[in-house]
Amino acid sequence: MTLRLDWCSHAAAKYAVEHWHYSRTMPASISKPVKIGVWEDGSFIGAAIFTTGSSSKLVSPYGIANRQGCELQRVALTVHRSSVTRIVAVAMKMIHRAYPQLRLVVSFADPGEAHVGTIYQAGNWIYSGMSAPSQRYFDRMGIQRHSRNVKARAYCDKAGVVNYARSDMVRVEMLPGKHRYLYPLDAAMRAQIEPLRKPYPKRAVSTVASAPTVQVGEGGAEPTTALQTTEQVT
Repeated sequence: MTLRLDWCSHAAAKYAVEHWHYSRTMPASISKPVKIGVWEDGSFIGAAIFTTGSSSKLVSPYGIANRQGCELQRVALTVHRSSVTRIVAVAMKMIHRAYPQLRLVVSFADPGEAHVGTIYQAGNWIYSGMSAPSQRYFDRMGIQRHSRNVKARAYCDKAGVVNYARSDMVRVEMLPGKHRYLYPLDAAMRAQIEPLRKPYPKRAVSTVASAPTVQVGEGGAEPTTALQTTEQVT
């Protein structure tokens, strides 16, 4: 079995997320996401998506600039044989090689989906605790809106992100924080954040997978040709 990772198109990543990730949505970000496609034996099986995150404060608590950190926001895979931890590790090497200024990757596991971050634990990421609780809004059509997209008034920002008015929301739910994982990309950063390490959270129900939802599905949109050297593992 041959595992191959390469840069892919927005269409390919979007297909993977909408069909093979529990959120069914591409991430909202303050910058253009970086998409890495995944193939097994030549078949497209999903994508990993990195962004600067939905908040400008994603990495500032660790004493680095925004351009020195990113968030692994989606790992969307159909049925596969390679371990998710292995796929993520290869994707991280590609990201660091393409963006050598990066020093830290952050990712979150949603306990609301019974996720505790097993794939990060297997990759020796540093668990630093829970993020702050957030709110989830529902509009008059019953469509869920994230709190970051609900403002005092409705408008579309310069990046084309739609923000909705609070007055149009009919229900608000409080959401628990998410498990936060950190992966340093250099020795100095590891030494700096290692003291933040906490014991890994345990899965409450052993039959619920912590990795993003994996579903059976047809192949995704046709990915782009390689933009850089493909990372191939056999």
